Amino acid sequence: MTISTETTGVTEAQGIGASPVRPDGTMKVRGEFAYSSDLWHEDMLWGVTLRSPHPHARITGVDIAAALAVPGVYAVLTHADVPGVNRYGLEHPDQPVLAEDVVRYQGEPIALVAADHPETARRAMKRIEVGYEVLEPVTDSEAAVAGEGPALHPGGNVVRHVPIRRGEQNVTADVVVTGTYEVGMQDQAFLGPESGLAVPAEDGGVDLYVATQWLHVDQQQIVAALGLPPEKVRLTLAGVGGAFGGREDLSIQVHACLLALHTGKPVKMVYNREESFYGHVHRHPARMYYEHGADRDGRLVYVKAKIYLDGGAYASTTAAVAGNAATLGVGPYDVPNVTVDCWGTYSNNPPCGAMRGFGAVQAAFGYESQMDRLAEACGLDPVEVRLRNAMSEGTVMPTGQVVDSAAPVEELLTRLRAMPLPAERSGELDLRRLPGGVSNTTHGEGVMRGVGYAVGIKNICFSEGFDDYSTARVRLEAVGGEPAATVQTAACEVGQGLVTILQQIIRTELGVEQVTILPMDTSIGSAGSSSASRQTYMTGGAVRAAALKVRAALVAHAARVLGHEHTELSVAGGKVVSRHDGVLADLVDVLDGEAFDETVEWRHRPTEALDPETGQGNAHVQYGFAAHRAVVDVDTELGLVKVVALDCVQDVGKALNPQAVLGQIQGGSAQGLGLAVMEEIQTRGGVIRNPSFTDYLIPTVLDMPPMRIEVLELADPHAPYGLRGVGEPPTISSTPAIVAAIRAATGLALDRVPVRPEHLTGT
Repeated sequence: MTISTETTGVTEAQGIGASPVRPDGTMKVRGEFAYSSDLWHEDMLWGVTLRSPHPHARITGVDIAAALAVPGVYAVLTHADVPGVNRYGLEHPDQPVLAEDVVRYQGEPIALVAADHPETARRAMKRIEVGYEVLEPVTDSEAAVAGEGPALHPGGNVVRHVPIRRGEQNVTADVVVTGTYEVGMQDQAFLGPESGLAVPAEDGGVDLYVATQWLHVDQQQIVAALGLPPEKVRLTLAGVGGAFGGREDLSIQVHACLLALHTGKPVKMVYNREESFYGHVHRHPARMYYEHGADRDGRLVYVKAKIYLDGGAYASTTAAVAGNAATLGVGPYDVPNVTVDCWGTYSNNPPCGAMRGFGAVQAAFGYESQMDRLAEACGLDPVEVRLRNAMSEGTVMPTGQVVDSAAPVEELLTRLRAMPLPAERSGELDLRRLPGGVSNTTHGEGVMRGVGYAVGIKNICFSEGFDDYSTARVRLEAVGGEPAATVQTAACEVGQGLVTILQQIIRTELGVEQVTILPMDTSIGSAGSSSASRQTYMTGGAVRAAALKVRAALVAHAARVLGHEHTELSVAGGKVVSRHDGVLADLVDVLDGEAFDETVEWRHRPTEALDPETGQGNAHVQYGFAAHRAVVDVDTELGLVKVVALDCVQDVGKALNPQAVLGQIQGGSAQGLGLAVMEEIQTRGGVIRNPSFTDYLIPTVLDMPPMRIEVLELADPHAPYGLRGVGEPPTISSTPAIVAAIRAATGLALDRVPVRPEHLTGT
């Protein structure tokens, strides 16, 4: 189906397939939504963090006396004040809560201050004296794999090596193209900085209200550091101002709790923008070496790749990112012979971890650039070479896994190519439509137009044997004379619209309009992370499963009350309905004081770990696909780029909320555009050179072009409602499509993103 980007009307139906108004939408638009940085408590203190100015140094001493002497200061804490284990980490507990003898990246936390005013806390922080012996930083991931430089952690500087071997390893081909590609370090650039409020409790525990992506894994790491049992560390999700992977790792969580427990007072922490750049992980920068071999007709014979991912100072999710980059490293193509090696490494650069696209983004820039080179070498159109190699349902992946649901790569590309192109410039000059815009840098001289295509593949949900599940509780009862449902999960609403989707599922399955989503907290079992495009699949699946159990119990009850066979009954529109006799009764009358309550722990079908030698195994649950066509105008003299159009075709399995689907595709494409032409955390010797939104550029509404979007609904038989994760695929294919268009306009090779003006002008 085609979803118009110009109609946003709300239909009367509020269930699956509709686009009801988001319950948080109006408040966010009007500036009335309460984010975590808005939290407040009487008599609260303010916490701040002292961070290392050096990317690599030995700590020779810490003197906190002058800071403690500042009036209004309640506590100054160092690693010696961590009561539990002074380590945390998403997958490997390798990161200190507060640095002990060495710092491994610029911005590493060393000490904490709590005071009665934020300025007092910052003033005291500056009085802490830290002695450093500055060490040479390790900054190159390829050198780390080669064993060069000092080991930053026990076992060396390789976090994980993922080999993929399929078919013949020494096969030859008639046409061979090679390339070396680099991807810069991208930031999630969420607008709401890290923040939260920790409140000490009478039982000796603590209640933490925080913007995060995974409440239960936060809890697991916090209790280890505090030396407390889980029941004494309770987390509640506060308002989240964007995430995109950057809130999977801890930031203020342990620090705020430490200060609250030490002082016996509520403690609020809020990072400023510069600190936010130091306080969360980023996208892994990558260096990739690719070799594609094909016959003279452009059909792939083999792909070889070496991929180096710089994970920075600590492991975070580097191992999983490497797994994705390796297993998806040849793209959505049918390749009989594959040799891929991917390494994730430690360095003294800023820590890197989860970000939208999670390893697939980096690989896609490599393999899609190669497909364009292969098209040129074979004298083929860039779309045609992709069509000749497109994978489909039944294709065997490089891991040996058979794709057992729709893989419509050919249809995505065919539909994309058939979309009308934007009109050429004509008529009166409009600076807004030229590179440089109203800065009046050009009147069209030296401006060239180019068109580029790209297609990407992304795994959905967690992979490689991870026990991926979500817990949901659904309760149905009469409230105020109306049937009402209540849903409880620990799934984090981070702006993706999950609350709306869960309401839609309940309305579809239980036929009630009044649906309340309780605050997300750790009083119920884990829902997993709001990442990997998994929450609609996983928590949506859990809520649906719980609702079906409630419905079954309700129908059995209604059959007894009404004297009908339960197999004939259903619920819809607040009524109990018979297949043969129509409406029998109002649901509220059938409930008559009864309540139906079910809790479900729901899992997708199992995956398995990769073979450590060959990379073979059914590692992934589901694959998502998207394709983009970009049209750009490039001022070849000034190196300025204007993205004129960025059209997309994506298969979503089932559009549970069509308007939300459009938002995800548009938002993901915007982040892909940012990586293509402007977004990069620039480092030199491990030091961040641009930790601000003045110097780290992100796309604005003026940078985003019109988008034609077509959405396919090719149901996955293994997924709830046949849905397919939506959020990540558009970020993957948008970047290489834009760069392909710039290449077409300029004739330049362009093997690095983001593309900078000097790459286009040679200056």
